[in-house]
Amino acid sequence: MLFNSLEYLVFLPLVFALFWMFKSQLNIQNLILLIASYVFYGWWDYRFLALIAFSTIADYVISHVIERQKPQHIKKCLLIISICINLGLLGFFKYYNFFIESWVDIMAQVGFRSNVGSLNIILPVGISFYTFQTLSYTIDVYRGDLRASRSFVNFATYVSFFPQLVAGPIERATNLLPQFSQIKKFNNDEAIAGLNLIIWGLFQKIVIADSCAIYVDSIFENYEKVNSFSLLLGAIYFAFQIYGDFAGYSNIAIGTARLFGFNLMRNFNYPYFSRDIAEFWRRWHISLSTWFRDYLYIPLGGSRSSMITTVRNVFIVFLVSGFWHGANWTFLVWGGIHAILFLPVLLLGFNRKNLDQVSISKLIPSFKELFQMTFTFIVVSIAWVFFRADNVTIAFKYLKRLVLDFSWGIEFLNIDRYNFELLLLVLIVVLIEWINRTHEHPFMGKWKWFKIFIVILMLLTLGVYSDHQDFIYFQF
Repeated sequence: MLFNSLEYLVFLPLVFALFWMFKSQLNIQNLILLIASYVFYGWWDYRFLALIAFSTIADYVISHVIERQKPQHIKKCLLIISICINLGLLGFFKYYNFFIESWVDIMAQVGFRSNVGSLNIILPVGISFYTFQTLSYTIDVYRGDLRASRSFVNFATYVSFFPQLVAGPIERATNLLPQFSQIKKFNNDEAIAGLNLIIWGLFQKIVIADSCAIYVDSIFENYEKVNSFSLLLGAIYFAFQIYGDFAGYSNIAIGTARLFGFNLMRNFNYPYFSRDIAEFWRRWHISLSTWFRDYLYIPLGGSRSSMITTVRNVFIVFLVSGFWHGANWTFLVWGGIHAILFLPVLLLGFNRKNLDQVSISKLIPSFKELFQMTFTFIVVSIAWVFFRADNVTIAFKYLKRLVLDFSWGIEFLNIDRYNFELLLLVLIVVLIEWINRTHEHPFMGKWKWFKIFIVILMLLTLGVYSDHQDFIYFQF
């Protein structure tokens, strides 16, 4: 069930009404959310429900056994079992065919023929997200940062909470799980704030991301035929497609959760206004980057050890982050590029330099800030080409033609539109976000209702409804 579907338009008000019908009856409210979440998830394929239920039961049981044990080595063994179960399921469903096909290709390169075949495996929607969410819970219980949940319903709802189930934010149990034990009182201001986030998220998805997708698909599918200007625009459009798509989903998720009295962590903080790559990763997919920081980078030693160890840790984190996104060499290359970009900033001690919002007291950035933001956006967009391309070879060919074609004219694409037509919409969005960069979303501050009216009008007039697009991160 998609956030931008008619089914969800019926589903959300129904669950909202049922939930608040039983206000102050916490157990019933949580049960309603659990049932609704399983209906929401099972809407794609009911077979997925068995997988998430198994993961939930396994981690619930293991966390309680861990908590009751005193010997540290037994606790560690139980934690390893939990990690193996979760990563084993993720590895099989998401990466089995990748490893088999890679093995066959390697054997073919050295003259051997392998008869090992791939399987027709359906990738469960959002498995990477809820796997990391349950893993963080078990790790926190093992560390003593969190008590094992006493309520199975609460824990199962935490794992499957439908607003953020399939594409995040990846919530920590220390933040979200206790909220299922707190009696909810309807707050009109919070509900309105939630609706504002939903509207802005739908705008980011339906107007920005889906409009960009039409151009991006055309340009990437015909990269050998279009000119350098179209290739450049294709990279820029994809940068805004994936931002609008993912940030839009996150805002709808956060807004939906607020309708039910829950607070989810912020997942995007105007990342394309970053002045260096370290700042970009503090603003892009915040729930994932902080997850890797706390559960992988710091346990490996972070940057506290030798330079060689620090370099190793950075590459491990970014390569794993790339592989988390998908079973393709393109994602590993994408992660490797970001590791290479991040290392100089870290090793020179500049990684904590830009902690504040850019030009916080000025409307117009300085030339230095503008250069830094432009440069960061360019290198991030180059990396996005690998993220979008079907394979590494196509990504290199795309970039090679972009640089060497030397043809920068306006071009009519096979979608019956000129290559530059979307630029105005992209620039309008950049301007809106720049003006509101100190706020959670653009509807905050002055002229609130006027801004909402304009965005709804743009949703109705500029939204893409015929070329319906799924959320990109559903595949992860």
